[in-house]
Amino acid sequence: MAATTLPATTSVVIVGAGPAGLTTAIVLAEAGVEHVLIDRLAEGANTSRAAVVHARTLEVLDELGIADELVGLGIEVPTFKVHDGPKTLATIEFGGLPTAFPYTLMVPQDVTERVLLARLHKAGGRVHRPITVTAVRNEKDSATVEYVNADGTPGSIAADYVVGTDGMHSVVREQAGIGFTGDTYPASFVLADVRMTWPSPRSEVSLHLSPEGVTVVAPLPDADGERYRVVATVDEAPEHPTRADIQAVLDARGPAGEVRVDEVLWSSRFRVHHRVADRYRAGRVLLAGDAAHVHSPAGGQGMNTGIQDAALLGTLLAKVAAGESDSLLDTYETTRRPIATEVVAFTDRMTKMATLGSTPARALRNTAMRVLTRIPAVRTRLAYQLAELRAR
Repeated sequence: MAATTLPATTSVVIVGAGPAGLTTAIVLAEAGVEHVLIDRLAEGANTSRAAVVHARTLEVLDELGIADELVGLGIEVPTFKVHDGPKTLATIEFGGLPTAFPYTLMVPQDVTERVLLARLHKAGGRVHRPITVTAVRNEKDSATVEYVNADGTPGSIAADYVVGTDGMHSVVREQAGIGFTGDTYPASFVLADVRMTWPSPRSEVSLHLSPEGVTVVAPLPDADGERYRVVATVDEAPEHPTRADIQAVLDARGPAGEVRVDEVLWSSRFRVHHRVADRYRAGRVLLAGDAAHVHSPAGGQGMNTGIQDAALLGTLLAKVAAGESDSLLDTYETTRRPIATEVVAFTDRMTKMATLGSTPARALRNTAMRVLTRIPAVRTRLAYQLAELRAR
């Protein structure tokens, strides 16, 4: 593979071309700010991974002119229900939210990334691949990114700022000396896209609680109406869960009615961390997305928070490039880090609540959930939190 030629200097280097990196690059490209977006992979990932896009994220993407396109490729789901066996404990409706997008949009991450990449190309930007970052030197008046090309050729690029959107194991964060405080949940998670017969309507995301663990089932866009996302806690998940594995989980934890898994389209396992970067900025280096925060998949908020980070950070970088004070970038952390800590705390509470094992604790949880969610204000607050909307 021929070596990729990068400029020796630029205004902003973005490391990592996932949703957060692509969003940052789009905002900069639209503002006419020189930037270089690099990624270590030879091509973008083609698996569904994060499949939930919430209302606030759609509002952000609408400002970039791509929300309607993405909505057309997904499935609108206006209802979130919590079950324990055959009992429905809570129903959260998004239809009354004050937004143009009063629903959860289910759309695979590879589709979201494809739409973002096309938008970047339209703005005149591109992704440089495969480029592996080996070091980041954070200096007073600039930062330098050292890298190697696919053929092993080394290079370096100097920039006014470096943005790390390179995931949980961020090289940029580590090179900047920024801590990543938090912990890891003991259980592993199964993640699978399947074709199956499922008794609940495709207008709802279902959270099923059980002594064996928590399971989330959500519809994915599909002409036949049989494609679903399944996420479940399992003590020791296999590396690639099979149809029989998913069937066993749903038989033990799912609703009354026929559940038949016909095909596993894609599956994986992962450990879940809940961590937030100690700082979002160290001199000329800034973090966004999973490089800045990771948390439980409960509520499907990870990618959403990252895209929202990136939209703000790109806007602030563009203003600084246009002549505003560098101190403006400090407002990025003061604005976005509290939101990340709130999301981490919220999803941690949801995960711990959902995985209670003892019968008395589960009974108390179920009673409390049924009683509290009968209160309209509580249901509204939960809808706002899940949709990542601030109270208006």
